[in-house]
Amino acid sequence: MIHTNAFTALAQRVREHLGQAHRYAHVVRVARAAEVLAMRHGLDARKARLAGMLHDLARLYPGARLIDECELRRIPVGAFERANPIVLHAPLGAALAQEAFGVHDAEVLSAIEKHTVAAAAMSGLDCVLYLADGLEPGRDYEGRAGLWELACRDLHEAMRATLASSLAYLIRKKIPVAPQTLAAATTFNVDRGGLPSLT
Repeated sequence: MIHTNAFTALAQRVREHLGQAHRYAHVVRVARAAEVLAMRHGLDARKARLAGMLHDLARLYPGARLIDECELRRIPVGAFERANPIVLHAPLGAALAQEAFGVHDAEVLSAIEKHTVAAAAMSGLDCVLYLADGLEPGRDYEGRAGLWELACRDLHEAMRATLASSLAYLIRKKIPVAPQTLAAATTFNVDRGGLPSLT
C-alpha cells in the first residue's frame, strides 16, 4: 500500500490538477473500486489505487487541447481519435502521470492508457481499472450493480459483460465505436451481433 501520508499528498495534488469537485470525487471512487477489485483477484492493490487516482488527469481538457498535447508528445492520433478526441484523455493521462506525478510503472501507465476504450490485449490491472471506471458506485445505469458483483467474482466474465453492455449502448445511441473497443470485444468473446466488422 502507499503510505497514508504519501497518498493523502497525492490526492491533494490530483484535486488541484483537476480543479473540479465532481471529477475528483469520481477518481476517488474509481481508486477505491480498483483497490477492491485488485484485492479480490490477487493483484497489486497499491498499483490499482494509484492508477485509479491518476486515470482522469486529462479528462477535462477540451478536444483541441487533447489533440495538440498528444501530437506534441507523439502519441498516435488516428482518424477515430481525431473525430472523437475525448478518448485521447486516456493516453494523454498516462503521459501526464509520468511527467507531472513521476509515475514510471509500466503496469500503472498501461491501465491508465486503456481505461476508456479498452484494447485487444489487457492485463489484469488494465481490466481492473477499466471495470472500476465503468462500475464505480457513482455511475447510475441499469445493470451496474450486477456487473460490479460479477467483477468481484470473475474479471474476464465481467469484461465480457461490461463490454457487451457498453457496445449495446453505443449502438443504440448511434455513437461510433472505437476500433480498440471492437478489438477488445473480440478478445473477450463478446457476441458480435450488430457490431461493425473489424475488417
